Amino acid sequence: MAEMTAAEAAVRILESEGVRHLFGIPGTAVLPVYRALKDLGTIRHVIARHEEGAIHMADGYARASGGVGVCIATSGPAATNFVTGLYTAKADSIPVLAITGQHDQMGRESFQAVDITEIVRPIVKKAYYVRDSVMVPWVFREAFKTMKEARPGPVLIDLPLSVQKGLISFDAVMNPPLPIFPVPPFPQQVRTAVEMILTAERPVMLLGGGVLLADACEEFIAVAEALQIPVVTTYMGKSGIAWNHPLMAGHVGTQCNTPSGNRVLLDSTLVFAVGSRFNDRHTGDIGIYRGGRKFIHVDVCASMIGRNIMPDLGIWADAKLTLRSMLDEIRRRGLKRPPVWTDIPVLMEKTDRRTGFDEIPIKPQRVFQEINAAFDPDTVFVTSIGLHQIWSGQLQKIVKPRHYLSCGGAGTLGWDLPASIGAKVARPEKPVVCIVGDYGFQFCMQELTAAVMYDVPFLCIVLNNGYLGLIRQNQEFHYDMDYETAIWYEHGGNQHRGFDFVRFAEACGAAGERVVDPKELRGAFQRGLNAGGPYVVDVILERNTWCAMGPAIDRIREEP
Repeated sequence: MAEMTAAEAAVRILESEGVRHLFGIPGTAVLPVYRALKDLGTIRHVIARHEEGAIHMADGYARASGGVGVCIATSGPAATNFVTGLYTAKADSIPVLAITGQHDQMGRESFQAVDITEIVRPIVKKAYYVRDSVMVPWVFREAFKTMKEARPGPVLIDLPLSVQKGLISFDAVMNPPLPIFPVPPFPQQVRTAVEMILTAERPVMLLGGGVLLADACEEFIAVAEALQIPVVTTYMGKSGIAWNHPLMAGHVGTQCNTPSGNRVLLDSTLVFAVGSRFNDRHTGDIGIYRGGRKFIHVDVCASMIGRNIMPDLGIWADAKLTLRSMLDEIRRRGLKRPPVWTDIPVLMEKTDRRTGFDEIPIKPQRVFQEINAAFDPDTVFVTSIGLHQIWSGQLQKIVKPRHYLSCGGAGTLGWDLPASIGAKVARPEKPVVCIVGDYGFQFCMQELTAAVMYDVPFLCIVLNNGYLGLIRQNQEFHYDMDYETAIWYEHGGNQHRGFDFVRFAEACGAAGERVVDPKELRGAFQRGLNAGGPYVVDVILERNTWCAMGPAIDRIREEP
């Protein structure tokens, strides 16, 4: 076996695990790994402008590619800047590997020495503080298995300088990737699930984010088509089934929903849910959501079954294997049945929210009408938290899996812009469009310079209403106030927008334009796609548009 540093062995393992891109910032405590990256020369490194930006890039990369995203930082505050990104990845079950350098004098209050593994342990699947160079290959192999097996999630590996530099014997051929063992369903549970669905009066299938993570969308749709059952999705399941599929009834939720999706679920007598967490943003009032209907819950994580909804039948198994087994059972029985619901497309059309507004200032609904018309099905959309995300969830029409990326569980402001960079690096052949609010843009806006530096073209649409819109709506309806939410302001007798997104884009070396007339939206989007580099479209919105959502929906103004 060849002798090399532990850092060199780690980098060779990254390469053999299929890593081709890495996002990070060099620092003293992690330079041996950077030296090994330079010597190997097969992994492209993207320098971020902030460690939080780097981990969000890795996260977006993982979501768009279906693989693992990798980021790297030095010790101390660089490592702690990964915390928000690790929590974001854990909340949505995204396999992200965070590599940090570490000081050799931990516990002596040395410069930039912090026990990052103890800090992040609650928000990762596993955290390693490696104390011996010979353990590095085994730790990295196990990290990839841990990230991908069962419910995916992030892992952190902390490497002291002396451990990185230590010489070890390593043979990549004799140290292959570890096998992944998906959990198969128990056959009797599959038979029972099929029987429960067949005997239900009005069954519905619920497509959660776990279906996309398991790459099981094709199997899910095949089961729905075989049994002719309508499909509703959670917000994280958006894109798992085409919006115009005849069995697609819409999204279910308190915020990111469609009226048709909520209605079909509430009219159902049985819910067959796959890969869903049943979190509060999806269910709202658990008593109303549960009602008198039965539930079948399939999830790869045993601890998710019964956590929020106790099902009548819980199946702890891999989604893809379970759905394949159900298809086998359906075919074995030779089942052919008429549709359970016959009016889904009509219901979708009748309850569609209105978007055709011509007013100036622009209404956000019109922006999404233009987005739906302007971009082809191969476009990858990225969005984060705020009113813009809720409008997007309610109004955007997506056709293909993994073409709609959002941090739903954590709701991390600033995630979307760097995640768009990661998504474009992962899928360079796809147009990538970031939809962001005017305040959220400013959280990680410095990463736009990284996109310029590495020639990563994507279109960033800023929905600019000059308010902290989501918080303002919450304040007004629940707290009877409007406190510190205005971004536009008066100064010296002049009204100021608060931030000039076009000038900022130009200062970063990108390009952009401002749109105030809805008739100009589609042309601006096309110019952005044709720009050949990062492009920002600042859309000036009406300030007081509401989102219909939540238990207080009857208190919100009627949608025009």
